Formats: sequence, structure tokens, C-alpha cells
Amino acid sequence: MVSIISYNVNGIRSAISKSFWEWLSQEQPDIVCLQETKAQPSDVPILELEALGYRHCWHSAEKKGYSGVATFSKKAPDNVVTGCGIDRYDREGRILRTDFGDWSVLNCYFPSGTTGEERQAFKMEFLDDFYRWVDELKKERPKLIIVGDYNIAHREIDIHDPKGNKNSSGFLPEERAWLNKWFENGFTDAFRYKNPELVEYSWWSFRAGARGNNKGWRIDYQSVTDNLKDRITDARQLTSVLHSDHCPVWMRIDL
Repeated sequence: MVSIISYNVNGIRSAISKSFWEWLSQEQPDIVCLQETKAQPSDVPILELEALGYRHCWHSAEKKGYSGVATFSKKAPDNVVTGCGIDRYDREGRILRTDFGDWSVLNCYFPSGTTGEERQAFKMEFLDDFYRWVDELKKERPKLIIVGDYNIAHREIDIHDPKGNKNSSGFLPEERAWLNKWFENGFTDAFRYKNPELVEYSWWSFRAGARGNNKGWRIDYQSVTDNLKDRITDARQLTSVLHSDHCPVWMRIDL
């Protein structure tokens, strides 16, 4: 049984200052995939991480203090691949692949479109390019677990105010249509597969007491290729964990 946590930490140094290492030492997942690390490995007290028994690999953005992903694992991966081979995404540190035996974990931080039309267009281009790239990767690595901050709420059950947000980046019809296509063409949403009717969110705005009032969005996912879906034993949002504006997304799977 393997436990996997995906977590947008909104800055790993900030999370560490809020007792992230202590939480990790208590939780002890087998694999931890972090997004929005906003750091180079040299910025982080790595020895403290290694003392908890984790191997680590990083794909940081070229721009300091921006984006970036990191994967920590109890077992060393057999192979690590940074990026997807498309320079404009790889410069932003958005994709990190780790292979373990015949299965692979992709740790992904999808672009946000909230800062305006230019980044929304970039996001939509990323979605199309990522879909095609994963479609090819599946031929080489047919057992994939693709976790991370997708920056899209899929259905009305996944967002506190679907009507009020119908024109908001992250809940636009074309973004939701992309997730429909994703989950209809070889991938299963682990949380929704195990919890068809459960309302749980993974991100809350810092504004207006959104988290205290649970006015959130579920935008962090663990997708598994359909050939792994029956091995998922549980999947939840760890909503009481408070290092970030996101919470960790947790899955247990029999691999």
C-alpha cells in the first residue's frame, strides 16, 4: 500500500515556518508532491528533510520565488525526468516525473489564468499541449498517477458558488470541458471515484474569511490511469492542515 500526498504549499519556506516538517514527520506519507515551492533546493534546509527519511528531487522555475515543484519519497525513484520538453513550460518548473517500477508519478503545477487574458491563453495552450504529451507518455509508461494543482474546479459540487463563478478563471466552461475530456479518456479522479457525493475543497481564497466559512474550490487532484483505479483504497482532502491557502490531497493505493 502506498500513500501519496499532493500539496500546493504556496512557498515551501513559508510552510516550513508554520511547522511543515513537524507535520510531515507525523503524517509520514510514502510520496509527497509539492507545488508552488517558490524556491531552489539550496534555499531549503535539506538536511532536516533527509533526517525524516525522504529522498528528494526538484524542478524549480528559472524565475526566483516563483512556481516550482518538488517530490519527496521514502523509496528512491528508479528514474527522474524534469519537465515535458516544452521550453516555455519547463522554464516555469511545472512538471516532475518519478518512476517506481512499472508505475510513474507526475507532479504537476498547472498555470493559473487569474492574472488576465494573456495567462489564461497560456493556460489553455498548456492544457492542450499537456494532454497530447501525456497521451504519448502513456504508450511508454501506461501506469500513471498525475497529481497536483490543476487550477480547475471540475463540477458544481467542486466549488462553493458555481453560479457566481461561471465567468471566473478556474471554472470556465472551456476549462471544465478539458477536465471532462481528461476523465473520459483514460484517467480517473481518485477522490471523486471513492467519494461520489462528498463536498470537500482543497483551496480557499485568503479574502473575507473564505476558509473559516468553507467557501472553497476543489482544484487539486490525483488522477490515475484507469488501469489503476480499482487499486485506490481511499482518497480525501486533509482540510485541517493549515500551512497554505491549499490543503493536502491524500490518496492510498495498492501498488
